[in-house]
Amino acid sequence: MSSREGRPDFKSPQLGCDCHFHVFGPAGRYPYNQADLRYAPPLAPVEDFLALAGKLGIGRFVFVQPSAYGRDNRCMLDAMRKIGAAKCRGIVDIDENAPDAELERLDALGVRGVRINVSPVKPFEAGFAAKLVPRIERLRARCAGIGWQLDFLTPGWLTSELMPVLNKLDVDFTIAHFGMFPAMDGVERPGFRQLLDLVRRGRCYVKLTGVYRISVAKGFADVAPMARALIEAAADRVIWGSDYPHLSFAEKVGSIELWNLLGKWAPEETLRRRILAACAYTHPQHWRSHHVDTR
Repeated sequence: MSSREGRPDFKSPQLGCDCHFHVFGPAGRYPYNQADLRYAPPLAPVEDFLALAGKLGIGRFVFVQPSAYGRDNRCMLDAMRKIGAAKCRGIVDIDENAPDAELERLDALGVRGVRINVSPVKPFEAGFAAKLVPRIERLRARCAGIGWQLDFLTPGWLTSELMPVLNKLDVDFTIAHFGMFPAMDGVERPGFRQLLDLVRRGRCYVKLTGVYRISVAKGFADVAPMARALIEAAADRVIWGSDYPHLSFAEKVGSIELWNLLGKWAPEETLRRRILAACAYTHPQHWRSHHVDTR
């Protein structure tokens, strides 16, 4: 954790869930995907994350496969085994044509979704959205068959271009980091207005994550109107994640500092409970066979 950490302004409600974070193990055991390395991966074992979660009062967790490991999900799956399937779920990165037996194996370990992961700093590329559609469609069908979700990380321009596809999805899906729309463009930006409409429709969840990736203002003040607009549009479809360990931003932000932002965006305890404890991955179908009470 950053040396800038303070005290949490509030504690998580019972069954609160961090819906987006990563773990990294020793490079000798878990080699990085050097062909598409966007950052220097830190050593961030699950024990360090759990220390943070304990300070916040969070007791349930959704691991997300980081891009540095490509489609080698071993580090994440090993960490999930340490925590136990009653408390955690995972989002993997896999080939859309992976064997059914592999999906069944991952499902038994607690996996409940697949990433559509495009570098958030990827510059505009004409025709790229169309190239991505076959992977989305193939994974959509497979997720529908096994009860999984899709999890999107895309730059803002691509989020906008994918809106016609996203509006037609018949499975639940999540969009990370506010859709990666720059906060300086404000809530009236057409792409962000489309995101608000999308989240109202009932299959999309938006993650209040990665504010440092879209903000240019002190204290991330320019993100507050976006967060509040999403919460006002559909609080039950907005979820929170730490994005721990913050990767190339780790020396600039603190995990508790980011947690406290949620208290400013949603000052009412009942509203925070809707965001933290009644989120996409706390739905009974995603915790099936473990009898977790989400009421």
